[in-house]
Amino acid sequence: QCQLSGLWRNEQDSLMEISAVKDDGGFQGKYLTRVTLAGGCAYASPLKGAQQQPGEGGWPTFAFVVRWDKFSNATTAFVGQCFLDTGGKETLTTMWLLREAVGSLEEDWKATR
Repeated sequence: QCQLSGLWRNEQDSLMEISAVKDDGGFQGKYLTRVTLAGGCAYASPLKGAQQQPGEGGWPTFAFVVRWDKFSNATTAFVGQCFLDTGGKETLTTMWLLREAVGSLEEDWKATR
């Protein structure tokens, strides 16, 4: 079974560290992104999430939110699932939505990626 807690690296070389998953599925951690909207340095930002407890033999689904601390006025929500390949390697697959703050309702159309 997949264990969400630990250190993860993505294709962009960003790092995510998830603390132990609580009995109710809640977790927190840090996300160190190598990709920034401003093209600047990497910063660690807090994340909070929840894991759906899988059924027997199932692969857990999860969601978490990252508040991009210190360098951006944006928040990203991730949803995904954890899998084990035939060699026993754990892999997280995710989709994300990033929301930037905009100055007016008229600019809302360009705020979400």
